[in-house]
Amino acid sequence: MSYRKFGRDSGHRKAMLRNLTTDLIVHERITTTEAKAKDLRSIVEKMITLGKRGDLHARRQAAAYVRNVIASTEEKDEEVVVESALQKLFSDLATRYAERNGGYTRIYKTVSRRGDGAPMVVIELV
Repeated sequence: MSYRKFGRDSGHRKAMLRNLTTDLIVHERITTTEAKAKDLRSIVEKMITLGKRGDLHARRQAAAYVRNVIASTEEKDEEVVVESALQKLFSDLATRYAERNGGYTRIYKTVSRRGDGAPMVVIELV
């Protein structure tokens, strides 16, 4: 097969990539292993492309993959405004990358992990 298995079964692998995708959308920068970051890059770029499309079908496709977590909270006029990861994808990230045709992520290599020597990277949104 032509994809990385990461020593996990399919459900665990899909859940791991969903979690990493959601965390990258929320935090815009995460540290992970090089292999996970390379797989994560293609998924996140597809999600941002869905965000740029912006129609109902794209929103439902992204909602089926991105977890429902809180991205930010702010207080406006005695009301607490909560923004989810999906809302951040379709409002903030889609407008930020409206003029860009792909290449939304950047990968930096860092020092290897101390325990097992796995190559670590920082993946961030450009």
